[in-house]
Amino acid sequence: MDATTISRLAAATPDTRNRVVDFYRAIAIGVVVLGHWLMAAVVVRDGDVSLANTLDLVKPMQGMTRVLQVMPLFFLVGGYANATSWRSARAKGDGWAIWQRARLRRLMTPVLPLLLARLCICSVGLAAGASPDLLRTASRAALVPTWFLAAYVLVVAVAPLTLALWERFGWWSFFVGVAIAGTVDSVSISTDSILVGFLNYLFVWASVHQLGYAWRDGALDGAVRRIALSANGLAAVSAPVYFGPYPVSMVGTGQPIENSYPARVTLLFLGMFQIGIALLAERPLQTMLQRPAAWKATIAVNARIMTLYLWHMTAMLGLVGLSPAFGGRGLHLEPASGQWWATRPVWFAICAITTVALIAVFGRLEDPSVDLRPAPSVWRPVLATISVCGGPAVMAKSGIVSADGVHWIWPVLPVAAMLLLRVVPVRALHPRV
Repeated sequence: MDATTISRLAAATPDTRNRVVDFYRAIAIGVVVLGHWLMAAVVVRDGDVSLANTLDLVKPMQGMTRVLQVMPLFFLVGGYANATSWRSARAKGDGWAIWQRARLRRLMTPVLPLLLARLCICSVGLAAGASPDLLRTASRAALVPTWFLAAYVLVVAVAPLTLALWERFGWWSFFVGVAIAGTVDSVSISTDSILVGFLNYLFVWASVHQLGYAWRDGALDGAVRRIALSANGLAAVSAPVYFGPYPVSMVGTGQPIENSYPARVTLLFLGMFQIGIALLAERPLQTMLQRPAAWKATIAVNARIMTLYLWHMTAMLGLVGLSPAFGGRGLHLEPASGQWWATRPVWFAICAITTVALIAVFGRLEDPSVDLRPAPSVWRPVLATISVCGGPAVMAKSGIVSADGVHWIWPVLPVAAMLLLRVVPVRALHPRV
């Protein structure tokens, strides 16, 4: 998106728009990107690539994930935006099917090239003799963004229902969600059933999404309410970590019980803690975002935010994959050493430049376009939503490569569903000149 378009959008922003919603969306994704690049402890020696997690090497950093795990903030702004969007659609007489199709089209159109690209890369890499274990690890890492996006799509799909519950029962709808999430966790952990735990991808994130409704409707106005939300969240997230089975890290580190895989009630409590603090800064941020430069920067990031989120891991892994051809230059340092930390700004810069190049290629898929098609049959967006959620869930667990070869069905499933069910028209994938 060029500077002229950004300036035009900035000038056309209505006074009623809460600019902090857009700002926090950009901040959340930006922290996710930098966090992923920071956690990648990559070493190349004698042509061999070794991948480790910085959080495993520097244990005290696991406590920092209470700041770095900002997906609750993303679901907060999603709740605010989806409440506004669905109420607008409802007022126009649009039903769930046409609304969900529009949501899926906006969210999933930028995803399709990524899934096909990862399929091609893994297929070519395996044929060229690359290690299946390395490709499996890389494919899982590259597709982590689609895993969280699938959870978001699920929450969006039920947004009209959860919004109706909020409008009818207010805070009780949130408290019931918290209770259900806690019950799911209890059953999942006590029976060692990860499948039961998967239910909390809905209940945990839908409850955080409810806080977006509360923000939108003024139920979180005032410093007292925001401080109370944050304090209760901090106490609630700290207790089960200190006394219970939950780990300190709010992102996955390969422990028997994780906070993020599957989503645990601790992430909901973390969201309460973060959101209360974030909303305390709303007024000064509103003032700051009235400045043209700050608002234009926010618009620019949001215009390509899905592409940034989806491709930043592929950019990093592409650099890692090419590094042996250049003697592993810059990637031979011992992770977490003084020299390694000193080179992190350079690492971030190189990853950012590579990501920007990918955004230049794929970012135009985010450009809005008018969809004048009539409403689809309800079964189409229902089936598309199931396919979109199912494929990434499997890939997050197993990747798309094993000793048996490339499991092409899982990346192809969401692509085929979006195209064959006509949620995303083929013409929407054509580059715009």
